[in-house]
Amino acid sequence: MTPGSVREMFIRAVRLDAVPGDGYPFGLPVVRGLVAGGELRFPTAVTLLAGDNGSGKSTLIEGIAVAAGFNPEGGTTSFNFATRASESELGGHLTLVRTAGRKPRTGFFLRAESYYNVATEIERLGVAGSYGGVSPHQRSHGESFLDLANHRFGAGGLYLLDEPEAALSVQGCLALLLRIAELVETGSQFLIATHSPVLLACPGATILEIAAGGAIEEVAYDQVEAVAMTRAFLADPGRFLEHLMSD
Repeated sequence: MTPGSVREMFIRAVRLDAVPGDGYPFGLPVVRGLVAGGELRFPTAVTLLAGDNGSGKSTLIEGIAVAAGFNPEGGTTSFNFATRASESELGGHLTLVRTAGRKPRTGFFLRAESYYNVATEIERLGVAGSYGGVSPHQRSHGESFLDLANHRFGAGGLYLLDEPEAALSVQGCLALLLRIAELVETGSQFLIATHSPVLLACPGATILEIAAGGAIEEVAYDQVEAVAMTRAFLADPGRFLEHLMSD
């Protein structure tokens, strides 16, 4: 099964039926897009959320994770710890459209910014054996992310990843992409917020780009702003920077 193969997702869509205020997070572009669109659908096994900083893609992933029962700082649904409550209110106002009779066998919510806290909880619980046998604190940031994907992520799982490329080299992103493809073959579903042109190239994935004005549109790989800008930079870094600095 490829990431784009037709099957029923664990989470088919998300809705935000009403906005209780205009403060954070309800003023974010992604929230305006959710309200205007009525329902944001996830038709394939891998959905990638793209958009500039401040568009709200990470806040949406976090909100979906909270609505799905995951610990706000990350981890599995059985993790129950809090270092600092920094999650938004969005999760409490989202409605997840699930497929009747389909429940994930396992799952994980990865927040790049708070994985240190998750690693500390893994040590406290004494469950490092499920994460490659070594405490994540004894591995580099990127190595611990790949240990998580290779050893803790399992078949038939629901995985929500917020900018996993933050810890990964290009080779690491490629390794994660391969692992995602393997897990999709086992019936897993991924929702990923990312800036990475490598992860955005996931075969068969749905790419949803969030515009500054709030529109959320399905786009092709070549249409993603992060991809276009990376290509323009790599084609001629000197000229690109000269033009940027002259502006």
